[in-house]
Amino acid sequence: MPRTKTPTRDAYVCSECGWTTAKWVGRCGECQQWGTVVEQGARSGSLQRPIQPIVPGHQAVPISEVRGEAAHRTVTGVGELDRVLGGGLVPGAVVLLAGEPGVGKSTLLLEVAAAWAQRGRRTLYVTGEESTAQVRMRAERTGGLSDELFLAAENDLATVLGHVEHVGPSLLVVDSVQTMQTDAADGAAGGVTQVREVTSALVRVAKLRHLAVIIVGHVTKDGSIAGPRTLEHLVDVVLSFEGDRHSGFRMVRATKNRFGAADEVGCFEMRENGIVEVPDPSGLFTSTSGGEQSVPGTCITVTVEGRRPLLAEIQSLVAQSPLQIPRRTNHGVDSSRVAMLTAVLERRAAQPLGSKDVYVSTVGGARVVDPAADLAIAMAIASATRDIALPPAMMAVGEIGLAGELRRVPGASRRVAEAIRLGFRTVLVPAGSEDELGHLPGTVRVLGVGSVRAGLELFGLVGGR
Repeated sequence: MPRTKTPTRDAYVCSECGWTTAKWVGRCGECQQWGTVVEQGARSGSLQRPIQPIVPGHQAVPISEVRGEAAHRTVTGVGELDRVLGGGLVPGAVVLLAGEPGVGKSTLLLEVAAAWAQRGRRTLYVTGEESTAQVRMRAERTGGLSDELFLAAENDLATVLGHVEHVGPSLLVVDSVQTMQTDAADGAAGGVTQVREVTSALVRVAKLRHLAVIIVGHVTKDGSIAGPRTLEHLVDVVLSFEGDRHSGFRMVRATKNRFGAADEVGCFEMRENGIVEVPDPSGLFTSTSGGEQSVPGTCITVTVEGRRPLLAEIQSLVAQSPLQIPRRTNHGVDSSRVAMLTAVLERRAAQPLGSKDVYVSTVGGARVVDPAADLAIAMAIASATRDIALPPAMMAVGEIGLAGELRRVPGASRRVAEAIRLGFRTVLVPAGSEDELGHLPGTVRVLGVGSVRAGLELFGLVGGR
């Protein structure tokens, strides 16, 4: 009888996350990706030959003797991006900028490259998706022409490295890593093997030449960065470029930063002449901004993105539903959170919402996920239900529990200070938060309440019709 060959242990590995298995499967058992499990050959549990030590070219030195000047940051000239990076680009750093198609990644990086070059620093912009003429056309529209900005339309990695040797830039922009390919790896451009090899080569060049590199990456349908998961581990900084293509607001968010905080955000606005920084973005998300007029169904809150407080306006409309099952429609807020708040309002605050259509939206395309916006959402819904406008120049922050209680939120002092700076004079906060606010101007009225019902009763939003 012929002997059956025993499968080699851990002979297959997932190129996405490194998960191993003894037999081939179509879907990875760890990251659940399809088509990423490939054969890696037999691997023994011990080394076939001992590794021989090699004399290093540079001896290890005490950390106190290492010169830190080589890692000093250099500002890019785009203040909002510098904020996210922690103050600028570090020489030798590799930055991955990912975002959906059409969100403006190429436009942003062209302006970064132009701002870098206009300060007398040589820049190389490599595009694998456009021609140099197309890039110049966009640069003319955004005012990004500079003699120190060099363009190259290439897809071959070896040719790109040749351009780096010839130009000698201090900043390299690669748009995008999925279009680059190298003969040193198998597969088509954009594949897992090609993307990993191209990124590894760019990282080696960046460290060797102390060259700052920014790489554009595509995202998948679920919003994650396309390519192997190890791509995010290879680079130093991972930035996510977010925004609704139907809105001009854009946000750069750091999800990984070896040289600074990973919770900072930068704000931009897409206009006809390119992307413009928005150092004070609160006005984009409000229609009142502390004004003297107020309408039913409107309430202002302050969210925190990273460490930056942002004003957001919550609007609600409540109407009698002609349907057996009333509508619950939301835009810019979490639908499950609004459903919970609607139930709490009906059960704990005597709001008649069982037969009403409830619509909740934000102004300016803002995306509000901060639980501190719970109180503002509840106030807006109750205001629309009773058709009673809240006082002008009023804001509310607080998280609501299922029992209707209000919970204190982090950063209350920063939130209130931002609202006061923009002209708001009435502040509704959870009870106990008043001590965190410190000394406030005498014209500011702080109202601390322990429950959502108590907050509604202050403005006559409980009882009546």
